[in-house]
Amino acid sequence: MEIYREIREGVRVEKEARLVYTREAYHKIPEISAPRILDIGCGRGEVTLELARLSMGTVIGLDINQASLDELIEKAEERALSDRVNIMNRSMHDMDFPEESFDIIWAEGSIFVVGFEKGLVAWRRFIKPGGFLVVHEMTWLQEDPPREILDHWVKVCPGIRTEAENIQKIKDCGYELIDHFQVPEEVWWHDYYDPLATLILQLREKYASDPEALKVLEKEQHEVDLYRKYSKWYGSAFYVMMKPASAKPSL
Repeated sequence: MEIYREIREGVRVEKEARLVYTREAYHKIPEISAPRILDIGCGRGEVTLELARLSMGTVIGLDINQASLDELIEKAEERALSDRVNIMNRSMHDMDFPEESFDIIWAEGSIFVVGFEKGLVAWRRFIKPGGFLVVHEMTWLQEDPPREILDHWVKVCPGIRTEAENIQKIKDCGYELIDHFQVPEEVWWHDYYDPLATLILQLREKYASDPEALKVLEKEQHEVDLYRKYSKWYGSAFYVMMKPASAKPSL
C-alpha cells in the first residue's frame, strides 16, 4: 500500500540527533587503523557514511532494499566517500563472508530481525580476534513491564530483554562487554514519535475516504500512544563488545 511508503519516507530515524550516539558508540572502540567494517541492515546509509568518516576505513553497507542502497551510493559520491563505501544487496540470514573478515560489525536497529542471541552467535565468526561488534537494540528499561506494553513488544520484537539480560547474553556468547548506554527518551520523541504523530494527522486528511489506510494509521497512532504512556519502561541501548583474541563462547 502507498500509505506504508509514505510513512517510511515521511519519518526517517537516521538524523543528526541519532548520529551523536553512533559517534559515542564508535569512540568507545580503541583506535584501529583503516578498519574493515560491515554495517548490517544499513538502510539509506547515514550510519554507514558516518562510520566511513569516523574510521577512515572501508565500510560495506548490507541491506535487501535496493532503492535504499542506491540512495546510499549517491550520498557516498556526493560526500567523496565512494572509494571507501561499498554496498551489498544481501539478507542478513544469508551472509557468507570468509571467517574473521571484519574488524568491526555494526548493527543499529537490525539485529532483532534474526534475534539478539542468534545474531551474536552467527556473526561472531566474521569478526577478527580482538575485533568488535556494536549493536543498537530495543531494551526494557525496567523489569516487569505492564501487560499492555509487554503484549505489544512480544509481538513486535519477541526477543526484547532488559539491559542486564542482554549483557549476560553477550558474555554467554563469548564477547567481552566494553560499554553500553541508553539513547535518551527525548531523542526518540524529537527524532521519531513527534514527527510520526504529525505525519499521521496529515495522512488522516489525505486518506479520509480510505478505510484500509486509516486502519494502518490507527496502528501507527497506537504505537505513539503507547510510547507516551510507557516510555519509562522501554527504549533502546547501544552495546559495544569485543571478540577476545582467544576465547570460545560458553553456549
